[in-house]
Amino acid sequence: MARVLVVQHEDDCPPALLGRWLVEDGVDLDVRRPYAGDELPADLAEHDGLLVLGGPMDADQDADFAWLAPTRALIRDGVASGRPTLGVCLGHQLVALALGGRVERNPAGRQLGVLPVVWNDAAGDDPLFATLAGDRRCLHWNQDVVTELPDDAVLLATAPGGEVQAARFAPRAWGIQPHPEADASVARRWADTESPDASVLARGAVVAAEVAEVGAELESAWRGLATAFAGVVTGS
Repeated sequence: MARVLVVQHEDDCPPALLGRWLVEDGVDLDVRRPYAGDELPADLAEHDGLLVLGGPMDADQDADFAWLAPTRALIRDGVASGRPTLGVCLGHQLVALALGGRVERNPAGRQLGVLPVVWNDAAGDDPLFATLAGDRRCLHWNQDVVTELPDDAVLLATAPGGEVQAARFAPRAWGIQPHPEADASVARRWADTESPDASVLARGAVVAAEVAEVGAELESAWRGLATAFAGVVTGS
């Protein structure tokens, strides 16, 4: 059975739907929670792929979160060894940063809501996203974005405001800024804990309710991502 290393950055950002789907597709998940004391391996020699999840910290906040630099090193190892790598939200930003890109606060402000994913022509030929490159929405919950892609990266999708939503960073390494893994229970946890700002909390509660309302749509739209990633990992 193919074994994927999963880097989880906090309790409120679990693999959730994406983890469940990968297991259903025959992938064994080795979930490491470095914030809780789990050690990260030095490389991916004992794993067939890498999944890096989201979190509330900045992608370069190494002084406060000691595992971020080792995670970026694992990303570089995955790219160098050809092991399939997928980053989600913060994970997407970590892939970009690890490979020479730039991550900054979104100058247009926080992205919060169920927003359209705007695919480009390159997505239609992408090994991971080709089957997803049609009309679909996804949950966005972030304030940082990739503002400069690394050399040789291929832009695959943008948000309605033009921000990078998905990219192929290397032949077998991808990132996606929104949250295909998040179900209604995860969104509710974020709404309850995301920010002390009352306006953000109120908006988060509205978005969490929207995720619950359109949950079936989102699951149908993104179930294929797990199947595609499992296929890349296993070579099937």
